[in-house]
Amino acid sequence: MSETVAVLGASPKPERYSNKAIRMLGEYGHKVLPVNPAQKEIEGLPVIAHVEELPAGVDTVTVYVSPAHSDPLLPGLLALKPRRVIFNPGAENPALENELEKAGIAVEEACTLVLLRTGQF
Repeated sequence: MSETVAVLGASPKPERYSNKAIRMLGEYGHKVLPVNPAQKEIEGLPVIAHVEELPAGVDTVTVYVSPAHSDPLLPGLLALKPRRVIFNPGAENPALENELEKAGIAVEEACTLVLLRTGQF
């Protein structure tokens, strides 16, 4: 099933895991929405500057930013109401995860790349 996936902390650098996720999500047929206030385009996709600017209907948000950068995203994530939020290794944020779960948003601490490769996405 194809999903709309927002990638928080999207990077234009091919060696970064967020960039690998953008490419792999596309390869698996998902609609990818890179999010990064410092970029205009990544992997040929237009970049959205802020979570608050994401369109309705995002199924999954995959997080590649540190807790210091993800803490302020709570209001935008709650307003977006994605089905789930994936915190990739190094991006775990227990306080934010708890608030999302209280709002009925599923939370996973997992690697998006591994989930895709193992058919668990």
